[in-house]
Amino acid sequence: MDLNLIWFLLLTILLTGYAILDGFDLGVGIVFLTIKGDVERRIALNAIGPIWDGNEVWLVTFGGALMAAFPEAYATVFSAFYLPFILLLFALIFRAVSIEFRSKLQSKIWRTSWDIAFSISSIVATFLFGVAVGNSMIGLPLAESGEFVGTLAGLVKPYPLLTGALAVSLFAMHGSTYLYLKTEGSLQKLMHNRMWETFGIFLTFYLTTTIVTLITVPRASRNFGELPWAWIVVLMNVSAVANIPRSIYFDRPAHAFASGCCAILALTSLLCFGLYPNLITSNPHPEFSLTIYNAASSPKTLKIMAWIALIGMPFVLSYTAVVYWTFRGKVKLGDHSY
Repeated sequence: MDLNLIWFLLLTILLTGYAILDGFDLGVGIVFLTIKGDVERRIALNAIGPIWDGNEVWLVTFGGALMAAFPEAYATVFSAFYLPFILLLFALIFRAVSIEFRSKLQSKIWRTSWDIAFSISSIVATFLFGVAVGNSMIGLPLAESGEFVGTLAGLVKPYPLLTGALAVSLFAMHGSTYLYLKTEGSLQKLMHNRMWETFGIFLTFYLTTTIVTLITVPRASRNFGELPWAWIVVLMNVSAVANIPRSIYFDRPAHAFASGCCAILALTSLLCFGLYPNLITSNPHPEFSLTIYNAASSPKTLKIMAWIALIGMPFVLSYTAVVYWTFRGKVKLGDHSY
């Protein structure tokens, strides 16, 4: 067995799980300020309240798995994105605090302040995730030892900014669809409009990013020549995106949400296809790239971790399934609601 490849696939699964599950949480935050009225905003918060912290476990697990399986890549990533990751950490903290603190007082100023913090932190976190993806695609300046030798300003380029905007639009659409599924009445009608609006914005960035990627990052499609079956992912991506407006038009929000999940799955898979076998691509010296082989832990470590993952993953999946089943259905405000 190629344990290095297995762990690359496991990281892909963890990243995809986080993007799908916490993606709609962040998306709710992105569109949150467009919701008017305290009751409607409380409903939106309670739609994600029981599950948002469990969804972030996927990100924590991804970071832990990256550190243990590919420590050199982990060290380089955190060296390159140190300040952006600190900003990301603050954004995630403020998002969590905003959810928990908002309803502690009846003051309008208090609640409005936390509403703004919740929305801004969701936008910033999503945008930084997208910028990190964009920089991963175009590559980072690495020394022969694999150390990052660039600057913070060098990470702020047009392509990463474009992928950051794509991430914000994608999660906004994902969150709007989720809220439509979980709400009723006037808020649901508002989310119906938001689904159309956010899909239009997402489609614009999706098409633009696809064209720019094919032109400026030819390496992104290199592996499709060696792995022809990977075109299935491209077909799934296009089909999923095309089915979203169809599902909205025919009032099938569950289909629209499922299509959004498939689109995120496909986009994450395309990212990994574009990187493989690299974890961090060196630009302009590709020979200095950190791959799943030269940046990996020892075979014994990977084997032990594989057994741990084999035992632990079913528990994580079971817990996630139970939580979502328990809190299924429309949101109802109660005495202990946010």
